[in-house]
Amino acid sequence: MIDEKAPASLIWALGATQIIGYGTLYYSFSILAPDMAREFSVPVERLFGLLSLALLVGAALAPKAGAWADRYGAGRLMVPGSLAAGVALAAAALSPNALTLGISLVAMEVASIFVLYSTAFAAIVQVGGARAQKSITHLTLIAGFASTLFWPLTATLHEHLSWRSIYLVFALLNVLVCLPVHYWVWKLSRKRTAEPPTTPGVEVASSAAARGAGAGSGIFLLMLAAFAIEGFVLASILVHMVPMVTALGLGTAGLVVSTLFGPSQVASRLLNMIFGERLSQTMLAVISAGFLASALTVLLLTSPWLPGVIVFAILFGLGSGLASIVGGTLPLELFGRTGYGSRLGWVTAARQLSSALAPFAFALMMQSWGVGEALTVGIIAAGLAVAAFTAITLLRSQSITLLRQVQEHSS
Repeated sequence: MIDEKAPASLIWALGATQIIGYGTLYYSFSILAPDMAREFSVPVERLFGLLSLALLVGAALAPKAGAWADRYGAGRLMVPGSLAAGVALAAAALSPNALTLGISLVAMEVASIFVLYSTAFAAIVQVGGARAQKSITHLTLIAGFASTLFWPLTATLHEHLSWRSIYLVFALLNVLVCLPVHYWVWKLSRKRTAEPPTTPGVEVASSAAARGAGAGSGIFLLMLAAFAIEGFVLASILVHMVPMVTALGLGTAGLVVSTLFGPSQVASRLLNMIFGERLSQTMLAVISAGFLASALTVLLLTSPWLPGVIVFAILFGLGSGLASIVGGTLPLELFGRTGYGSRLGWVTAARQLSSALAPFAFALMMQSWGVGEALTVGIIAAGLAVAAFTAITLLRSQSITLLRQVQEHSS
């Protein structure tokens, strides 16, 4: 593999497929679900329960998908993934009942692990090598517009088309747009990996960095725990954001949150793209979790004061935006690119497992204890994520110091 940055055309192309992928497989569901529930005469909560089940299935398969990305190439996996996404969306559109719709949702989630962030990040690393961190940041900046584009797009389409027709249109987008792009990504990655390395020392350096970071030690498990906790906080708040702030006495002002969260997410990625090179990814992970903890603390202490809710929305958006970046860049910094796809698969599994359980658990806490107490649990959880990422920073620093001492003695 040559050690150069992934070409801009690759980032823009993958950015387009990520927008389509997240928009069609995730963001459109919340808008279309009420109409689905009415047609099938089932509670809408049951459909979201089916989505949670689909997320759990995806979490179980993510590590295997990551290992396949390392073995066969991420770009190669994205081609059948696009086809599977299109077929799953079409199957959902043709579902005769809620059971077959649920099976289609599981199929959509299985397809998503082969076409969304984790596999796209692996493709960038396999093409761009050790300089892929900046390319990952650029990709998340582009893909951050998925909700901004597909929420209003889906709502507009739904004024004229049924949810079934919309899913058929989205199926065509995955097959006619994403599949050719992913085929090109596969061809590009094959070409790059076939070329001789121009910097033979890079792979050695990556291995040394992995040993210095404690590869194979408890750092990896600590990282997974931190991402799982962070995923729990993000999923809990994002699903219940508007009803939660409404319950805190803000009424319709809670809608302000939804308008500020998205731009804040994109802003955090833009700021990281400009200034992030000055900080390590471990430090960015600490900052990300710190933003989440600070946001929830501000909301708990200031509600129902509207300026406090605005600050909460901005801080939470900043934390969420950074979280999507460090989920791809932290494993690369800590352990290098060897086995990157497999590690990223485990990160995806940890996040999706907690994300699938979080909305139900947080709703139960709000009903049983109250919104304030549930927010307190969220603050504690975010604080644990901060502590875990901080511990990783300290352990990595100690490991690098020990590695340097060994190298000095050996020389």
